[in-house]
Amino acid sequence: MDKRFMALWFYRLKTDWMILRKPELAKIPFVFAMPDHNRVVITALNALAEAQGLQVGMRVADAKAMTPALKVLNDSLGREEKLLRAIAEWCIRYTPNVAIDLPDGLIFNISGCAHLWGGEAAYRNEIVKKFKAKGYVVKAAIADTVGAAWAVARFGRSGSIIPTKEHKAALMPLPPAALRLDANILERLQKLGFYRIEALQKIPRGELRRRFGDGLILRLMQAMGELEEYIAVIKEPEPYHERLPSLEPIRTRPGIEIAIRELLEMLTKRLSSEGKGIRTATLTTYRIDGKVQQVTIGTNKATHVVEHLFKLFELHIGEIEPDLGIELFVMDAPKVEDVDVTQQAIWAGKPGLQDSGIAELLDRLSGKVGAQSIHRYLPQERYWPERSIKAAKNIQDKPQSFWRSDMERPTQLLPKPQIIQVSAPIPDDPPMLFRYKNEVHHIKRADGPERIEREWWLDVGEHRDYYIVEDQQGFRYWVFRSGHYGQQQTQWFLHGYFA
Repeated sequence: MDKRFMALWFYRLKTDWMILRKPELAKIPFVFAMPDHNRVVITALNALAEAQGLQVGMRVADAKAMTPALKVLNDSLGREEKLLRAIAEWCIRYTPNVAIDLPDGLIFNISGCAHLWGGEAAYRNEIVKKFKAKGYVVKAAIADTVGAAWAVARFGRSGSIIPTKEHKAALMPLPPAALRLDANILERLQKLGFYRIEALQKIPRGELRRRFGDGLILRLMQAMGELEEYIAVIKEPEPYHERLPSLEPIRTRPGIEIAIRELLEMLTKRLSSEGKGIRTATLTTYRIDGKVQQVTIGTNKATHVVEHLFKLFELHIGEIEPDLGIELFVMDAPKVEDVDVTQQAIWAGKPGLQDSGIAELLDRLSGKVGAQSIHRYLPQERYWPERSIKAAKNIQDKPQSFWRSDMERPTQLLPKPQIIQVSAPIPDDPPMLFRYKNEVHHIKRADGPERIEREWWLDVGEHRDYYIVEDQQGFRYWVFRSGHYGQQQTQWFLHGYFA
């Protein structure tokens, strides 16, 4: 597919932005100015100031003498970049590849995007219309190269679309300034009588390089498409990315559901062909009022089953507020993994964690109660009970050892043993009763002790003697005494509950 680029030129960027903030300025001449070598010069001006004969670079004192009613606003370094970055982020709705072109432009890589709006003319018109509605004066041009689009936007016919392979002919009648050259080079070219790019093409490249340096040759080759030009996009797009514009703004839940299904079908079709599945996916919606909303889902196992992924998004559709309408839906899959395609087809016949239905159920529960509320644990070969388990990284994580089954363990282990007050008849006997949280539990049955030594290579301290005890209500507890009976540091603890 041939590459296509669009250049946007905001030739009154800062003054248009200021008028949006203060509409009353639209009726008076005003300029931005800042100090430059012991003088204050104009850095930007609105249309009324320009009509008075003022220019960028003119001293404010001279401008005031020509236009006494002139309003002067303080400018600041980096303002253009901040404005263009904010505009570029908004423009991601039209293409994932947007680059800043200081001091007053943007460059779009629109390859494969324009057809979603009905062609390049409709695409360009839609963007220009949106910016004019916001109050920005903008010119746009589309061509095969960044240099050609930039040149035609500023020096060609307003709104020009250069057909594929015709960018060279479109550049020929334009002035050398359309090549984005340094001011010194432009001055020398003018003195030598080079007023059109066509004249430069007639001079051997070696001669041009000798007289004007590599900069002119570089820009000429980039504009002509002889050398590819890299643009530094503000945000690198995800490798798995799909876009769905709306001919009419979407305001209803069924419309949002249809858009999500279409995006999932497009995304999973590509993933399926590559043997991959989604682990994380993000839906971004762009409203006509400029608001951007995002919804993210995650899966325990990589999958490209549309119905399952749709059910996960369905849980969050209520979070999307369409307001006046959504004009663009974008779906990204920032995290994908290889998927067992065979298992996807026979998921209903496998038990346990190998059953894909279990993974899908966990995904739906995560969407409702939050992934942080669902845990899976694996055994760990350690003596100390609270160290004998570890959290699994994911549903496929395999245990390195077996769960201990020779000794009974509580179904609920407290993260930290809780101190209890105990009455015991003689040393090494289980307690007759214990008090915990101001409640007395009378022991009717007990089993133990089971001694567990401290892991001396990790820390120092006493061993533990564990007992399984049952109170008068039939509840069972796991309690232990730290150290030998009668020692000063001896203490009883509650460590777990049995079902």
